[in-house]
Amino acid sequence: MILETQRLFLRQMTQDDIPSLCAILQDPEVMYAYEHAFSDEEVQQWLDRQIQRYHRDGFGLWAVIRKDTGEMIGQCGLTLQDWDGRQVPEVGYLFRKDHWHKGYATEAAVACKQYAFHVLGVDRVYSIIRDTNVPSQKVAKRNGMAVCGQFTKHYYGMDMPHLVFCATTEKNIQPE
Repeated sequence: MILETQRLFLRQMTQDDIPSLCAILQDPEVMYAYEHAFSDEEVQQWLDRQIQRYHRDGFGLWAVIRKDTGEMIGQCGLTLQDWDGRQVPEVGYLFRKDHWHKGYATEAAVACKQYAFHVLGVDRVYSIIRDTNVPSQKVAKRNGMAVCGQFTKHYYGMDMPHLVFCATTEKNIQPE
C-alpha cells in the first residue's frame, strides 16, 4: 500500500489489474477527453508504462481500491509530464463511471498531492486537463489548484487544448 485515505487505499498496479483497467480505459464515456476508448493493446501499454514509472521514478498512477469492497475503482497518482520545457509532477486520475460524483477522485487526488509535498519533497504539483473536461477541472479546484497556464497537445491526430492547474506547498509561492 502506498497511501490510505478514509475510504480508499492506493497501491501499485500489477498485471492482475488488467480487467479493472479495461473497465476504465475501454469505456468511451470515461475516455472522452482522450477521444477514444483504448484497445486491449493500449491498455497493456498503459499498465506497462505505469510499471516502468514505478521502477524509474518511484511513483506513477496507482490502483485506487475501495476499502469496503476491495474493488479497484480507478487510478490516481503522480507522473512526470512535459510542460513549459521541463518535467513537472502531475496529479492524474481516471475512475470508473459508476464511481463518478462520489468524491473518490478528490479524496485520492488530495492524498496524492500531500504525498508529493511531504514524501517526495516537491513544492509544486500540477494537473494538466483538457479544456473540455470540466469534471476533472472541478477535482483540481477542490484539490486546491488554480489555473497557471495552458497549451495544446497534439494527440490521436488532433489538437487538444489543455489547462494547467497548479498547487504549491506555501501560500506565498504563487502558481506560475
